[in-house]
Amino acid sequence: MTRPIVWSIAGTDSGGGAGLAADQRAADAFGVHLCPVVAAVTAQNSQSVARVQAVGVELLEAQLAALESDMPPAAIKTGLLGDAAQIELVARWIDRLRERAPVALVVDPVLGASTGASFADDAALRAYRDRLLPRATLLTPNRREAGELLGASDDSVASQPALAQALRTQGAKAVCITGGDSAGDGGRALDWIATEHARGWLASPRVATAHNHGTGCTFASSAAAALALGFVAADALVLAKMATGHALRAGYAAGEGAGPVHAGNGFAGDASLLPQLSWGPEPCFAGRPASAAPPLELYAIVESADRVNAVLAAGVRTVQLRVKTPPDADAAWRVALRDAVRRSVEACRAAAGAQLFVNDHWRLALELGAPGVHLGQEDLLAMSDDERRGLAASGLALGISSHSLWELCRARSLAPRYVACGPVWPTLTKAMPWRPQGLHNLSWWCAMAGAPVVAIGGILSAAQVEDCARSGAAGVCAVRALGDDPRRSVPALQQAWERGRRSPPDAGRIGLPRPSLVP
Repeated sequence: MTRPIVWSIAGTDSGGGAGLAADQRAADAFGVHLCPVVAAVTAQNSQSVARVQAVGVELLEAQLAALESDMPPAAIKTGLLGDAAQIELVARWIDRLRERAPVALVVDPVLGASTGASFADDAALRAYRDRLLPRATLLTPNRREAGELLGASDDSVASQPALAQALRTQGAKAVCITGGDSAGDGGRALDWIATEHARGWLASPRVATAHNHGTGCTFASSAAAALALGFVAADALVLAKMATGHALRAGYAAGEGAGPVHAGNGFAGDASLLPQLSWGPEPCFAGRPASAAPPLELYAIVESADRVNAVLAAGVRTVQLRVKTPPDADAAWRVALRDAVRRSVEACRAAAGAQLFVNDHWRLALELGAPGVHLGQEDLLAMSDDERRGLAASGLALGISSHSLWELCRARSLAPRYVACGPVWPTLTKAMPWRPQGLHNLSWWCAMAGAPVVAIGGILSAAQVEDCARSGAAGVCAVRALGDDPRRSVPALQQAWERGRRSPPDAGRIGLPRPSLVP
């Protein structure tokens, strides 16, 4: 299998901690091939930077030209760039490469060292603003660097969300303002992400270590590697957050000062590294979901109270009433909806062990005594923080749809009863832009979500139900698989479920998930 190629145009670190050394470790962790293009040479150790020397633009261009035809990049990451002339050269090369094929650009604006040494003068800052920001697929400054790029030396003048919005206005398609160096965040490392698909606080428990040299380089290079593998920016940032947390845990002393972080294999299969993502500017995160709950198993999704009764009579014990709101919903439709929810609640109460989830209409479900609701990400995103807190405090068991890494992270922040992973296979039930997740991603969701996972989408046969159960799903949604007569279809589906659950789980290592949205 050909490995995607990433160019890192950055500086060396004679101490082996940051710069191209950290970039190489991150690339290896993701299984991409890194081409280390030297833009500057630094004389440094774990305590200080003694000297920075930019390479001449002729030598920098010679390196890029040597790679152009033989090893063209899927993504480029820039780190320490020595001066405005280098930045101008890189911008020209980005345009040149993009004439032939798409190239993602991750700009990590290394403007100074943590020890206080400055790497960028006024001309370089102007070149960043004018030449690189408008070309950036993703920009990854810390808060101080974000302020400098915007011409504000005082990093307290704006919040991270406001800084990110301003930088996107300057042309960057996506921005992540990293906050691992900030304090006062309740023990969490908070990064604000603002992308085409998602925005919010990406949060993980802070890693208590003195050995954090190369953290920013690792994060940006990890994001570039994920973009090269085909992930959109929001998902790439989730994986970068995981890889950086793993690298911090593996940091070690290599001198008298802060030692290097060490990105390595295994980060993508460690559920403790999967972050949460807030729904808005307030960093609200729930704890873990309650573990004591009835099993989900075969999960019937139906459109009427009559159909609820039919699947209950066939032996199904997890049911979702999904009555979609028509564009011309009137008073008569609302009366009919209320009646359908009421009758479904009564039917599930009368059936031993049955549990009901009402799709979308959570206030009505709460009013009429339904035990659970299922909500899509758009519905939850449209709520205010107060409304989401009210939902969490209501006692309703909450199921949430998810189709991507960032949606999974966002769902986790509400401690749901379950997370739906889909579509597992292509589905005609509703139009959506997502690629099918397949059994590989379903297995990854089940291992990583920290909550029960329900498989949904394109499940038409007993064999597919068995495959989902074998992958670790806590439930498998049946819509069209129920057919016209659930009494005929349900027994075979339940038998398939039991066969899958009895099968030994795959003992293989959980690796990277696969992209579920075309960039």
